Amino acid sequence: MDHIEVARHVAAPPERVWALATDLAGAPRVLSGVERVEVLTPGPFGVGTRWRETRTMFGREATEEMAVTAVEPQRSYTVEADGSGAHYVSTFTFAPSAGGGTDVVLTFGARPTTRVARVLSALTGPLAQRSVAKALRGDLEDLARAAEAG
Repeated sequence: MDHIEVARHVAAPPERVWALATDLAGAPRVLSGVERVEVLTPGPFGVGTRWRETRTMFGREATEEMAVTAVEPQRSYTVEADGSGAHYVSTFTFAPSAGGGTDVVLTFGARPTTRVARVLSALTGPLAQRSVAKALRGDLEDLARAAEAG
């Protein structure tokens, strides 16, 4: 799957948006697509933070173990996961907007790691890409709604 990028302006300061985006335990309350989160590492959000996230995708529940692989506090973080025959990488960036608020950009990429996943990706690529982009836009809408509510 090619990289997907979605962006959203949020009418809230970067600190508030960052706090909501990195509150793993609170994700099911903020993100309508997230069913459950099990935080696996204690302590503050940072490189090495791991969790299991359960979402409903394509009408089925799917749980992936995620790990933070890069962080620039208040500016960006990268999450990686391996599962379902693919390696996933998501990067979230948060930038103060000149007119106030925060510009959030989310990029997502998936690389098939098995022969079966490569074949499925070739067959269902455009459909999967549209579905993933819709889910990512939904996450940004939910994040904006929560941040703007204050």
